[in-house]
Amino acid sequence: MRSFNAFVEKWMALVTPFCLFMGVLFAPQFSRILFLVPYIFAFMTFCGSLGSRFSDIRRVVQHPLPLFLSVLILHAVLPLLALGAGNLLFPQSPYIITGMVLEFVVPSAVVSTMWVSIYCGSAPFTLSLLLIDTLLAPFSVPFSLHLLVGSNVQVDTVGMMKELLLMVGIPALVGMTLNQLTGGTVKQTLSPKLAPFGKIALMLVVCANSSKVAPFIRNMTPRLFAVAGSILLLAVLGYALGWVFAAVLKLKRELVVSMTFGCGMRNISAGAVIAAASRKKFDFQKKHFPACLQCLHKSFKR
Repeated sequence: MRSFNAFVEKWMALVTPFCLFMGVLFAPQFSRILFLVPYIFAFMTFCGSLGSRFSDIRRVVQHPLPLFLSVLILHAVLPLLALGAGNLLFPQSPYIITGMVLEFVVPSAVVSTMWVSIYCGSAPFTLSLLLIDTLLAPFSVPFSLHLLVGSNVQVDTVGMMKELLLMVGIPALVGMTLNQLTGGTVKQTLSPKLAPFGKIALMLVVCANSSKVAPFIRNMTPRLFAVAGSILLLAVLGYALGWVFAAVLKLKRELVVSMTFGCGMRNISAGAVIAAASRKKFDFQKKHFPACLQCLHKSFKR
């Protein structure tokens, strides 16, 4: 298992697209485990929090500038860039524009805890960002969509809070409590034993989630390919912005890693749920667009 863990960590850049391919190829089989994804996320959060203490979270909150900048990138910079790119590339497709904006207003991804753990980032920072970002989501997502694209959506606040507790809050609390009670020895004893299973969990999540997009990938059109390429470039820009801001602040390497993944990864499952539930409620009448965005839209059309 140690050899397996080392192999996966070394070749993660290839393992992830392979799992994506397998999820699409065997979509009916992997779709059967979709109901397990929240619990798998909880396990990954638990594994990632075993090396953290409550005092580490306190230190993160006492120096909030990296957190503030991460939230700014997540919910201001990238959504505006997504809006601009959508108007530039797909000016006559309001649903695509809204989908692109929605992709970059949803919270940071829970799976970032595993990536941060693999590349020795700051688990306390990542947990703090996830908690703050998800707590803000019931308010930030509807506000951002209404402001940027004039769409009125409803977010299941209760459901999102339950998912937050299940996938982040409770497992992080248990992991940090164990670390606190054992004086940090649990990180040396239990964490290495769970590491291979954490990688398996990550691979299962990628396979299961990719099974949901299998119909689109199998019926890829030039338009869908253009949309996917645009989202990919914007996502890469998210990683780059997190890295650049952390480098400019001359933060420690572990914080650079955490900001890079925190700003680049998104909770796409939440975005898909919101999009599916709200599609019929979107209003794309130009009169509902804020005046400044009407000018932006017209300028891109020119």
